[in-house]
Amino acid sequence: MNIKDIKEASFYRKLKDMVVQCMLCPRYCIISNGKRGKCGVRENKNGKLYSLVYARPCSINLDPIEKKPFYHFMPGKYSLSIATVGCNLHCKHCQNWEISQAKPEDLSYTFISPKKVVDKAKEANADIISYTYTEPTVFYEYMIDIAKIAKKNNIKNTIVSNGFINPEPLKKLCRYIDGANIDLKSISDRFYREICDARLKPVLESLKILKENKIWIEITNLVIPTLNDSMRELKKLVLWIKENLGKDVPLHFTAFYPTYKLSHLPFTSVEVLKKARQLALKEGMLYVYTGNIRYAEGSSTYCHKCGKVIISRDSYFNIIENNIVSGKCKFCKSEIAGVWI
Repeated sequence: MNIKDIKEASFYRKLKDMVVQCMLCPRYCIISNGKRGKCGVRENKNGKLYSLVYARPCSINLDPIEKKPFYHFMPGKYSLSIATVGCNLHCKHCQNWEISQAKPEDLSYTFISPKKVVDKAKEANADIISYTYTEPTVFYEYMIDIAKIAKKNNIKNTIVSNGFINPEPLKKLCRYIDGANIDLKSISDRFYREICDARLKPVLESLKILKENKIWIEITNLVIPTLNDSMRELKKLVLWIKENLGKDVPLHFTAFYPTYKLSHLPFTSVEVLKKARQLALKEGMLYVYTGNIRYAEGSSTYCHKCGKVIISRDSYFNIIENNIVSGKCKFCKSEIAGVWI
């Protein structure tokens, strides 16, 4: 790619001999001239760091917001979902590895400016733009520029992220986003190091920053047989969320299916997800869901006060009935945490 066709990266510093250090995520990649960071999409060209994926989405689709999953964020609305190639993690279980682990030159793309993305959202009557499928941190500049325009057009912005981002860029991003679904893969640092080639602590710090900045948070935990599915570990994860983020943060336990470098492992059983959900509810979490399986109880939203179903959903993310009125349970008038308009 020619320099005129790419975007200079944010959050890096120049070192000696045309070497740069990326400051965007906790890897702090030191990148020699002509080389790329571990995400594969940020390259040092003559002592300057550039994003190779700016305005080059590999995927753009219209999805129900529930598919992200967001169950307490504008239910029933549609989100224009966008991604580029690349990721700053290398999870062995990645379900989108064909694009997350690809290089910019591996896939075809169409140049779509930030303004055009917002135009597409308006044309589709989408109330939300979601940065998802791969890791939005690696297309940070593109995401920020889209989000700024979307915000001016009264379109909400949400991220579906691994949370592996440094505090300064995350705090800047918080000015423009409204919701975040963070994939908290495990409460074990060993899991992060061995399965994701990353670390746990920066993800936990990101969750705290999002909370401090009043961003709506939902958390997804993919339950993988033999790796992070023990009830002891899941209890530790639940208690950390409850103590640091609050009991009203929606928690989604989702089923793993064999893929990528973990294709030898079995599917997650329905029984394990049900047990995980019951454990979290017993520990005081108010809104706990199950995903990637057909289980009506695990996809419905219940009032924490009266226990009645206030949102019922089918397995295709369609809302069958919504009994939330002005952010409150229609039956007992209790406030339900979320973003409802």
